[in-house]
Amino acid sequence: MLIRAGFEIAYDCPQPTPMLLAVTLHPDRLPDLVGPHRVVLDPPVGASDYRDGFGNIITRILAPPGRLTISADLLVRDPGTPDAVAPQAVQHPVEALPDEVLVFLLGSRYCDTDRLSDIAWSLFGGTPPGWARVQAICDYVHDRIVFGYEHADATRTASGGHAERRGVCRDFAHLAVTLCRCMNIPARYCTGYLGDIGVPPADAPMDFSAWFEAYLGGHWYTFDARHNTPRIGRILMGRGRDATDVAITTTFGPCTLAGFRVITDEVDPPGATLAEAAPARDGRVAAGIADLPTGPGSVGQALSDDRGLPLA
Repeated sequence: MLIRAGFEIAYDCPQPTPMLLAVTLHPDRLPDLVGPHRVVLDPPVGASDYRDGFGNIITRILAPPGRLTISADLLVRDPGTPDAVAPQAVQHPVEALPDEVLVFLLGSRYCDTDRLSDIAWSLFGGTPPGWARVQAICDYVHDRIVFGYEHADATRTASGGHAERRGVCRDFAHLAVTLCRCMNIPARYCTGYLGDIGVPPADAPMDFSAWFEAYLGGHWYTFDARHNTPRIGRILMGRGRDATDVAITTTFGPCTLAGFRVITDEVDPPGATLAEAAPARDGRVAAGIADLPTGPGSVGQALSDDRGLPLA
């Protein structure tokens, strides 16, 4: 299948403002692009890309004073298959793990393993190691946290989500990642596009979403404690230790979010080019605005704190 994905984000900046943008598809998905993937900046400003320490593509810009609109519109080829399920995938002893995955056992800004270790072992110490243990963690998190956009909190950690029992996609992912790490299972936070393809249309579709990957049996497997069921059409944008590492925008100065729109739709007809693809649903405002990962000052007082911690 072909998926049309994209976004439009507008900021009002009172002064020249450096920004980091994590809005390009992850390199693992770039081969699936049909046609170009170009981030459009209006007004045009100079931009340069680099790879961060997790392999994500980050764009650097200096936003001018006034309104800046950042947008992209792309087609992605997808196999149309649900997330892989591998019940026989084993858990590796820590001493047998590859060097490069060890960082995903450590605590991080939002994954406060030190506060949840005892709880994790009391809950999951008796579960079979491997796939069954990660699935048990997903089941627990899915049942523990009540989802609601009104529950978004830019400063909430995994332990906070566990205690408050409410949150948005990032909170489900942070808690599941943290519990996995407490059980010596490497886990990394992921963000990207996830529409309602393959499921009944929702009143508030989640087009930007957060999930996680766990390292089992020598491979990274996708898990989603928020939905807790295999989904079709995930389009990865970034991976990291937690939401801090995959902020869609990180700004270094005051600015205000002036507009936000995102699309993720299966293309009709299936063989269409980007120009021929059915237009996005009119007025599709991102239901996941509270899940949008952002950095310092990027969405203003209403959606971010003064340290600009990620929202997704």
